[in-house]
Amino acid sequence: MEDLVLEAGVSVHSLALPLRQLPTMDQMARVNLRPAEPAFSPVETVAGQIDAGALVICDHASNALPVEYGSLGLKPEALNRHIAYDIGAAQLARALARRLNAPALLSTFSRLLIDPNRGADDPTLVMRYSDGAIVPGNGRIDAAEIELRHNRFWAPYRQEIARVVEAMLASGEAPALVSIHSFTPVWRGTARRWKVGVLWDCDDRIAKPLLEALRAEPDLHDHGIGDNEPYDGALAGDTIDAVATAGGLANALIEIRQDLIANPAGALAWAERLARLLKPILARADVRGPQDFGSRARRGGRRGSRFSDE
Repeated sequence: MEDLVLEAGVSVHSLALPLRQLPTMDQMARVNLRPAEPAFSPVETVAGQIDAGALVICDHASNALPVEYGSLGLKPEALNRHIAYDIGAAQLARALARRLNAPALLSTFSRLLIDPNRGADDPTLVMRYSDGAIVPGNGRIDAAEIELRHNRFWAPYRQEIARVVEAMLASGEAPALVSIHSFTPVWRGTARRWKVGVLWDCDDRIAKPLLEALRAEPDLHDHGIGDNEPYDGALAGDTIDAVATAGGLANALIEIRQDLIANPAGALAWAERLARLLKPILARADVRGPQDFGSRARRGGRRGSRFSDE
């Protein structure tokens, strides 16, 4: 017999009462019963060919929080802002992966819980304040709680990326990592001119030809294309650095302005464009073969090269 879970989260069996002291069926009918909460998985997997030559990742795909964390004390509208996730990025990442026949891995938890695109020792790993918003649920967080979130959410996400990369390498086709993010149209009162940015560290095997291809698009021009803008791609400990750069895998982090992909039509249009431009680049096995280009971030000990609350 399965345990019945009461509203307070206590099962009938766990009460350890003699049978005669258990609630009657009539009493049970007046108790708000609900099923136990399902386990929160920190990773969403989109199936794809293991030898596709590309793995799409999306670090800030979701604004969801495990039920036990509530809303971290924030109002619902705060969780719909960019401080909680990269608006439009998840739909773009899924659609791009399908068009490349590639697997994709997306985080399923808000960056406000713990940021999967920060190093484990990064001071912005758990944000207490983000773009004008105080995060009450993080205000008094201690080392033990950070470690708990790290072990339950951050580490499994990173480990799954590493596991899939190893499986793809074993297929004989080294994968390039394509990381999908989005950025705000306005930052601290200043409008951003870029529509798309390509971020990279020292390895430009994907970034350079992709930037050239973007500049050839009739509706784009150099003024609206960011080469390591709006952020620098060298960030020690981020997902690309830890998985791709450290392993010599070709990579690019692609940032799309959020107003361009906030609706499904925009996200799908950009997925079509990026797939068309990336396919001939990714088709070249010589581009994807593991090579050690080093890292500006690790060589110079650079930290926090991107804005910490975006």
